[in-house]
Amino acid sequence: MNELTIGQIAKKADVNVQTIYFYERKNLVTPVKRRDTAISHSGYRIYSEAEVQKIRFIKNAQELGFSLKEISELLHLRISTKAQCGLVQLKAEKKLKSIEEKLKSLSQLKKVLGNLLNVCRNRKTTDACPILKSLQKRR
Repeated sequence: MNELTIGQIAKKADVNVQTIYFYERKNLVTPVKRRDTAISHSGYRIYSEAEVQKIRFIKNAQELGFSLKEISELLHLRISTKAQCGLVQLKAEKKLKSIEEKLKSLSQLKKVLGNLLNVCRNRKTTDACPILKSLQKRR
């Protein structure tokens, strides 16, 4: 087994050491053995090469918009020999729907801000600024 220190695994996975500590606290990655017994003679945590792949999986899933909770669920499905791909598909479909809703909301925000910018053009003083007035009224 190829044993890696936290610095080595961070470099291989292209993340910083603090990211690995964070993932450990979230129970997404673990040293080779239990945390209290996975200390080398020099006091370093030791990780397996498999954790590098897991960290890359986590980063890729984050780039697709999955939360750490959702990623944890995907990781459990990934290691389960009895889980069906359909469960992963359902999670991906749910994420896609969430992204579509966010895009719709962002499109509406873009329209509102664009309209405010159009009204704002050529105003000289901030006391008549429609953007500032709108921000004061919103909610």
